[in-house]
Amino acid sequence: MSKNASKKVSTNESPLSETLIPKERIGTADQCIADIRAIATANPETALSRNYYRVHGRFAESVWSAFFGTFNEFKRQSGVMLTRQQHAMERNVAKHASVDHYRKLNIERADYAEKYLRPTGKRFQTILICSDLHDELVDPFYLRILIDTAKRVQPDIIVLNGDIWDAAEFGRYTVDPRSFNIASKITFVHKSILQPLREVCPGAQIDWMSGNHEDRLVKHLADATPAMKVLLSDIHGFTVGSLLGLDKYQVNFIAKSDLATYTATNVKSEVAKNYKVYFGCYVTNHFPEGISLGMPGTNGHSHKFKVTPCHNEVFGSYSWIQTGCGHLKDASYCNAEKWDMGFLLAHIDTQEKLVNQEYVPITDFAVVGGKFYYRNPSEIARVKTS
Repeated sequence: MSKNASKKVSTNESPLSETLIPKERIGTADQCIADIRAIATANPETALSRNYYRVHGRFAESVWSAFFGTFNEFKRQSGVMLTRQQHAMERNVAKHASVDHYRKLNIERADYAEKYLRPTGKRFQTILICSDLHDELVDPFYLRILIDTAKRVQPDIIVLNGDIWDAAEFGRYTVDPRSFNIASKITFVHKSILQPLREVCPGAQIDWMSGNHEDRLVKHLADATPAMKVLLSDIHGFTVGSLLGLDKYQVNFIAKSDLATYTATNVKSEVAKNYKVYFGCYVTNHFPEGISLGMPGTNGHSHKFKVTPCHNEVFGSYSWIQTGCGHLKDASYCNAEKWDMGFLLAHIDTQEKLVNQEYVPITDFAVVGGKFYYRNPSEIARVKTS
């Protein structure tokens, strides 16, 4: 084989060698950038792809790739497309803009925190606290005892300590959209919980702590999801106040959480901010994080009764009480055997900052202030068939 033939084979085996690229196709990084910018400016309606630049660009692929690696990075460095950092900022702006409608509801909810305060000025105050009733899933026996206790005790303050709604339509549970009857649930909370409590305690202050279910429901109000549109077709002129019955039954709604959150962890930490301190010595919070405030208090959420003994220099020895729920124990998607039902009476000496808490457990009977309650046959049937 001749030397010339050998040379020809070598040339075919090295097509990307710079020695084979015409001089006019070789340039610096700045020249490559100037070239692709000129093409992009001259053809603004054309998608500037790698193949398009192969045909119309001045510089060889091996030249620009040596400087920028990928064609997308070539475009980024040339300002033809957003850099990674610019794109991240753009996504971050979009993420925040996507929840601006929640921020409007934050303002509306805040207006109800102290709208219907009813201070009595009494030294000794009684607070009746219930949690996790979950609208139509409330145990009827529990609800009967709760309302009768309110009537007999006449508490100064009634605290609905979160998750008075269930609204599984808006949750992670599988609910057939054809079975949506949210208007019925709203009517139930208004007529069977708020109205009776207001009727038997016309002078009491009623405070409602927003729980994770309330926050979820209010967010869907802002989103106008398909489930909420079903609701809006039945009930018009919705606001947070009308949805929860706040004005109609003169209820304060404590909702400090920022609805404009993005992760499950952030949502939980935000809902934990929905608490209230009474008389500088007693706190109610839907989540157990309230115990960190270092004073007597209570939480719901877990549906399980628990007493945590505490001590500090200010209050000495005291108890933090986690209440049971008011929810039916045999709901189809719940681990009911791990739950218990109950509510709480807190008696407070506002002058000495002393607290006595009286927990009321509820099974098939309950005792409140010496009065015995027994579950009647209709209430037993309700539990078994729900």
